[in-house]
Amino acid sequence: MPSASNQSFNTQHVLPAVHTTVVRSSRSELPDQVRGNGLTDKFLNQLGISVSADLLELALTHRSFAYESGGIPTNERIEFLGDSVLGLIITEELYKRFPGLDESRLSPLRSGIVNTKALATIARQLELGRYLRIGKGEESTGGRDKSSILADSLEALVGAIYLEHGIGIATTKVLEWFSPLIESANAQGAGIDAKTALQELAAARGFSTPEYEISESGPDHDKSFVAIAILGGERFAAGSGKSKREAEQISAKLALEVLNARTT
Repeated sequence: MPSASNQSFNTQHVLPAVHTTVVRSSRSELPDQVRGNGLTDKFLNQLGISVSADLLELALTHRSFAYESGGIPTNERIEFLGDSVLGLIITEELYKRFPGLDESRLSPLRSGIVNTKALATIARQLELGRYLRIGKGEESTGGRDKSSILADSLEALVGAIYLEHGIGIATTKVLEWFSPLIESANAQGAGIDAKTALQELAAARGFSTPEYEISESGPDHDKSFVAIAILGGERFAAGSGKSKREAEQISAKLALEVLNARTT
């Protein structure tokens, strides 16, 4: 009987200890700023907007943290929503702001604004990485500053703002973040592909239409192309790519950089 009693006591003693360890392990992955009211008081004040604790926690939860915490919900569904909301807001803004641009120019302009690099840049400006809930593996490999994670998390944050406040407030906040980027992209000609921009520059300066000298190498299944833009008899730096179009675009961009530098 004593041994049975000891066995019963040990079983009862071990179970709570295991439970306590699991709880501590889960919370240890949270940065200090994300615990309790610190998240609302610091991060949301920094953003200048209110979002419920549940929605914000969801938006900040990367799948690596969710898997290590027993399969809690991740931010992937709300990121999916935020991606669509962000795309709509930026597309509508470009449509209104640039009435003279047709679809062929609006589309690349939007691509120059809504992409992983641009979203990650804005996320870094917001210090979003500090507040993410990420797993040990991602933490050890610099996950808080990975562009893909930051971009996805920003989209999730947009989704949370949309669910909390609707499209009006979401639009105001998104444009607050993205307006400088929209202006910059348009000023740099992101709405026009490089070949078109070079052709327009050539016409403006009285040159004939640019020509491209193309060479290729490699087997049929893995060809590489090199293009050299020629304008007014001048040959510019070569551009290389996996297709003729890519190589020509790069060579046109290099030619534009040279020609534009001559006017500054």
